[in-house]
Amino acid sequence: MISLSVAAVVFGVVFLAELPDKTALAGVMLGARYRASYVFAGVAAAFALHVVLAVAAGSVLTLLPHRIVQAVVGVLFLAGAAVLLLKQNDGEDEEQSRTPGGQSFRKVASSGFMLILVAEFGDLTQIMTANLAARYDDPLSVGLGAVLALWSVAAIGILGGRTLMRFVPLRLVTRVAALLMAGLGVFSLYEAVAP
Repeated sequence: MISLSVAAVVFGVVFLAELPDKTALAGVMLGARYRASYVFAGVAAAFALHVVLAVAAGSVLTLLPHRIVQAVVGVLFLAGAAVLLLKQNDGEDEEQSRTPGGQSFRKVASSGFMLILVAEFGDLTQIMTANLAARYDDPLSVGLGAVLALWSVAAIGILGGRTLMRFVPLRLVTRVAALLMAGLGVFSLYEAVAP
């Protein structure tokens, strides 16, 4: 039996914690470039897997070596920033990018899935979900609240990216996203080595 009160509490906590996180940035970046429904399918699947892992593992995820996770995330963000900067110069027509029909569902969904799967592993909200599952001893309610919160944040970011494209050139969005990703990468690497 699902407890709506537990699900609501978890939704509120996870939603507020994830809203300013890198997921919203990833959603804006992917949503600005690709078909929103394709991006959401991949991102939603990755979040569902994260929630299942968090709920199943309980508080065990807090035992992962934080420095190693931060270092891997930092390197991945820097690699993502480099790919964005190099991709914008590959001669791709901006008008073609504004019409996302040329991108296959499989390619876009798998890109969204992998980005979220790697970037969010060991993230604060995944650890919070594990702790909430251990606290409430109600994995179904905690899982439901967490996955709905994460999907909501992803949808906001993806739709925000689509709206942004109507007013801002793709080249500028790509440069800003690359700069932000590079900043997140440097910050993650700093956290990995800071005493």
